[in-house]
Amino acid sequence: QVQLVESGGDLVQPGGSLTLSCKSSRSITNSFDMAWYRQAPGKERNMVARINSGGSTSYAESVQGRFAISRDNAKNMVYLAMNSLKPEDTAVYYCHIPPHIWGQGTQVTVSS
Repeated sequence: QVQLVESGGDLVQPGGSLTLSCKSSRSITNSFDMAWYRQAPGKERNMVARINSGGSTSYAESVQGRFAISRDNAKNMVYLAMNSLKPEDTAVYYCHIPPHIWGQGTQVTVSS
């Protein structure tokens, strides 16, 4: 069965940058949408960014202009580049292929 493995989560200072990676065990060439979600402590899991097979992207308002999702179909990889990080970005970040494929998550902590 398809598996997604995230990596790149870390402790980073406010204003810093971090790039998350997600590797799929199967081809993602024909995956219409791929997405990143996050879940902060005590909060619900919400979409951060998504990208379709044509490269069209959308973002949560809270990260618009700071985060960028991209995909490399040849490498079966999806990335989330995060810039100007804020403490409120602290969360577990999950890679997702609709409708039901999820990674295990990777922790991002933004703190001084």
